[in-house]
Amino acid sequence: MGRSELYITVPNLFRCPISLDVMKSPVSLCTGVTYDRSSIQHWLDSGHDTCPATMQVLATKDYVPNLTLHRLINLWAQSSTRRPDSSHSTPTATPVSDQQVEIWIEDVKRQRVESLVKIVDFLSYSEDNRRFLVRFDDLMEAIVVVLSTDGVEIQILELIVRVLDLILLQNGVREKLHSSVLKSNQNCLSSFLSIIQNGKSQSKIQAVKVLESISTNNESKRLVAETQNLMPVLFHLLKTENDQALHEAVSSLLISIAITRSIKNHFVQLGLVQVLSKTLSDKNTAVSLVEKSLTLSSIISTCADGRKAISEDPKCAGSIVERLMKVSKTATEDAVVVLWSLCCLFRDGRVQEKVMRSNGLTKLLVVMQSEGEGNVRRMCADLVKVLRVGYKDGWKVMSYETKTTHIMPY
Repeated sequence: MGRSELYITVPNLFRCPISLDVMKSPVSLCTGVTYDRSSIQHWLDSGHDTCPATMQVLATKDYVPNLTLHRLINLWAQSSTRRPDSSHSTPTATPVSDQQVEIWIEDVKRQRVESLVKIVDFLSYSEDNRRFLVRFDDLMEAIVVVLSTDGVEIQILELIVRVLDLILLQNGVREKLHSSVLKSNQNCLSSFLSIIQNGKSQSKIQAVKVLESISTNNESKRLVAETQNLMPVLFHLLKTENDQALHEAVSSLLISIAITRSIKNHFVQLGLVQVLSKTLSDKNTAVSLVEKSLTLSSIISTCADGRKAISEDPKCAGSIVERLMKVSKTATEDAVVVLWSLCCLFRDGRVQEKVMRSNGLTKLLVVMQSEGEGNVRRMCADLVKVLRVGYKDGWKVMSYETKTTHIMPY
């Protein structure tokens, strides 16, 4: 099998974020992220309504050709196929045999950095390379052997998680990894914890994403959630790191594994509401991270400890109100669910007052007008009824800039 592409350095800008191949027909979504047409079309046809890179819900699934990038890729492709001694010759194909792969796999078991680097380079180049390599079942076995071994150097673990990050979307890989991790009795999870504690920022993100990908059922979700020291370490990152990509990865994992009341309560005890409050109140927070934070707020509002923490936090409820109409429809629904749960279902007077003082009544009326018949509209109607009582009791409604000038808060 020819693998001459290994010796061509491809600018990351030219790679499709989904396939990691050089884009043949680059197109841009409404989020501004560019993908190869075939890859993003397959993503959308599979029923997704989000941008794969940012996970932001798409306002429209339309995309437009990125002609400038297309021209740049064509210029690069023409120049990269020329050799110094001839303007017409192309690089010599270098075969990667089954035997060579078997050697790599044995070297993985021996924790040899050089072979791991070669595997990462090989996988990084093309979808064909990834399909070729995952055919070897021994590769996953070798990876699990390393992850289950105590005292592995952090450089080795970072390369291992990079390999996993590159092959996770291949058919059957996630299932194999999930099964292997469950059989390892948390030995593998200790290695992921080590990466999250001591690895580089990108490695931490990749490790968290791999953990989310293997959390496919209740058993594995509980296993991840109950891994010793993992949750405290993740929350420490949320509180101390400013990398929004890392925050998004951790938030996605928390959303995935928050399946029981005890897990949700544990998140609250570790300071999740304070983290969410800070994230939602920061004007510079990316929309995609805001939306994940609203989803987490909705999840923990289903438990008493979560509602109590939101009620007691000085900024959280007001920040949720502030985000209404500034996020996707799904995230707006999450925000309304939190407010409805606290203000209507549990009649929390402190939250009601905070919502009023954040001009929540007027904003909820705007949301009502934009919604058709459905749960969100009904919840907004309930909220308006409850908050109007507060308005009559003398709470001040601040002015709200909106083009919907005919809506009044009374």
